[in-house]
Amino acid sequence: MTRLRPTWAEVDLDAIRSNVRRLKPDGAELMAVVKANGYGHGDVEVARAALGAGATWVGVALAEEGVRLRDAGIDVPVLVLSELPAGSERIALAAGLSPTLCSDAALGRLAEAAGGNDVGVHVKIDTGMHRAGVYPPEATVPFVGRVAAAGLRVEALWTHFASSAEDEKTTLSQLETFLSVVVDVRAAGHRPRLLHAANSGATILYPETHLDLVRPGIAMYGLEPATGVGAELGLRPALAWRSTVAATRRLPAGEPVSYGHRYRLEGDANVATVPVGYADGYPRLLSSRADVLIRGRRCRVAGSVTMDQLIVDCGDLPVEPGDPVVLLGLQGEEMVMAEELARHAETIGYEIVAGIGPRVPREYVG
Repeated sequence: MTRLRPTWAEVDLDAIRSNVRRLKPDGAELMAVVKANGYGHGDVEVARAALGAGATWVGVALAEEGVRLRDAGIDVPVLVLSELPAGSERIALAAGLSPTLCSDAALGRLAEAAGGNDVGVHVKIDTGMHRAGVYPPEATVPFVGRVAAAGLRVEALWTHFASSAEDEKTTLSQLETFLSVVVDVRAAGHRPRLLHAANSGATILYPETHLDLVRPGIAMYGLEPATGVGAELGLRPALAWRSTVAATRRLPAGEPVSYGHRYRLEGDANVATVPVGYADGYPRLLSSRADVLIRGRRCRVAGSVTMDQLIVDCGDLPVEPGDPVVLLGLQGEEMVMAEELARHAETIGYEIVAGIGPRVPREYVG
């Protein structure tokens, strides 16, 4: 996408590579999870950087995300982390994607699409997240038997932790349940090649969850899965969201600004208009709460974030059209983190970066 408006996201691929190297255990493979356009960073570019740093698998949420990677020439194993929707099986298999299975309905469709060809599947087990997976866990052995009887190869067993960055007891209980099922599956004569369970929090905190393969998502992008988790690893945020001042004006104390006039200037102030808004993924909940960085100083978003623009209260800071603005990232000695914006927007850092919209071009460095 050609950048005409001076608002863009800058993605540091060296940071992605560094984070992958820091997260990858010595004794396990690493799957780079690049769903949702690489958490807003760019799926193809992030996948290439991660693979160059030691990842051997890529994970996506949707078959079309996997097809996009194939179309870009990425030929490593790609796991679709959700079951394939009805009608998408042949397209996914033609692209060489690895399917997740956890229901008989999906099994029947996939076996028909496979037509007797060798297709390896990853059977997902619900050990407590209760979003998807074979449930109850003890139903896994007969399900795996039906998978094998349908002519499909059980390449892997996997599960997903519900709160690995925050709840040790629940995480280790889920792991225990998973490993118990693995024992039963093997006792029934099945030999999956891979076992995997660890998301970002578990990859960082619990080596016993690493098994054959870890699946870091948010941590690969340099964001903490929970406050303080991974700080000791030196993970580097890979994305900076930048813009420039489009216009400025001097307004008197008490003057209201933006829609609804919900913000009034405390003193005479320079205000700046910045060409970015909620249609770009800058949450409206940041209105009058968040700061942006201009000339190395924090300046408050003044009043309502509008669809395409926001207004900034710069106080007595001299500002001019064309001045660089940092919405997310570092400028001088100040930094706005995704986690900071998330607190103001009453959400999580994942949503901040993944929500940066397609109107914002991604530009790559490193």
